[in-house]
Amino acid sequence: MAVLETIPVLLSSSSSSSFLDTSTVIALTVFFALLCACIIIGHLLEENRWANESITALLLGLCCGVVVLLITKFHSSRILVFSEDLFFLYLLPPIIFNAGFQVKKKQFFKNFTTILLFGVVGTVISFCLISLGAYLLFKRIGVTSLDIKDYLAVGAILSATDSVCTLQVLNQDETPLLYSIVFGEGVVNDATSIVLFNAVQSLDVSNIDLLTALKLLGTFLYLLFTSTALGIAAGLISAYIIKTLYFGRHSTDREVALMMLMAYLSYMLAELLNLSGILTIFFCGIVMSHYTWHNVTESSRVTTKHAFATISFIAETFIFLYVGMDALDIDKWKSSKASPGTSIAVSSTLFALVLVGRAAFVFPIANITNCIKKRPSTKIELRKQAL
Repeated sequence: MAVLETIPVLLSSSSSSSFLDTSTVIALTVFFALLCACIIIGHLLEENRWANESITALLLGLCCGVVVLLITKFHSSRILVFSEDLFFLYLLPPIIFNAGFQVKKKQFFKNFTTILLFGVVGTVISFCLISLGAYLLFKRIGVTSLDIKDYLAVGAILSATDSVCTLQVLNQDETPLLYSIVFGEGVVNDATSIVLFNAVQSLDVSNIDLLTALKLLGTFLYLLFTSTALGIAAGLISAYIIKTLYFGRHSTDREVALMMLMAYLSYMLAELLNLSGILTIFFCGIVMSHYTWHNVTESSRVTTKHAFATISFIAETFIFLYVGMDALDIDKWKSSKASPGTSIAVSSTLFALVLVGRAAFVFPIANITNCIKKRPSTKIELRKQAL
């Protein structure tokens, strides 16, 4: 498991007192100290509307990166390497599961049509605009090595939204409508972007017809329904097992452990079957909160509610802390063969295209749904649309 690649964990044959390299221990100590500092500072700034744990973590990570740069004399700013395995296997699942477990189900399903419009139609609109914009503008910047597939892949990747970051600045109790729509869109958007990206990789650009479009739609529907069904099945199975065997008579720990492991198992099975793990574990969390949670003992209910929220909170803080630190990664800047001017132009162009692509579907779809809905409490205000 290569999570710490920059500072490897070495088995010491010469020392029987420790199995960890000193640099590894120092790096982990610094990171855990920063996590503690984020929690403390975030608590002290809880009443401040302009600051929270996310902003605190980003700033602390940025400051830590500067310190590491100075200590290493501008050779490196990294003490840990954020690998894909670490994010997708260990950090993302608890965040999405807890969001499904804690989500207000009535509000979520009430706005499910709006969520599908944003998550499916909106993602496709954003995909088309970003791909077309990149194709037209990159050549003017001087990037000529990409083909049609590459531009489509860029559009598919950048049309995906990160609900984890967005939800950090929203409060589910204060803005339940906006929270449910933003989170639901992020989950459905994941399935849509995965289908688009996989379709782009296998697409024959010389032969695009109606049959190809229908296959794309069929793949999306298959991914959506099978991922959802797998999550629901995992949640129902866990409820049945706990209700039948009644683990709580002997051990609360077993009930909590089974819920955690069943949720994680559903995510891993989805990834193994090339489905959307995010969709699966999200609906697993919803079903568990509605069925499994009511079949466990009172002590297990309190434990699961706080345990899932705590693990999710730590994972989110870890992500923001590393993002702040990774902004000053000298090695990544050096690995680019493009000139600084080209890199800035490409980054600025992509950032602008993402904003345009998002605005192109958020405002029209929001206003269409506002015209359909009659109750003022179910309409999305212009200020909320801008968020």
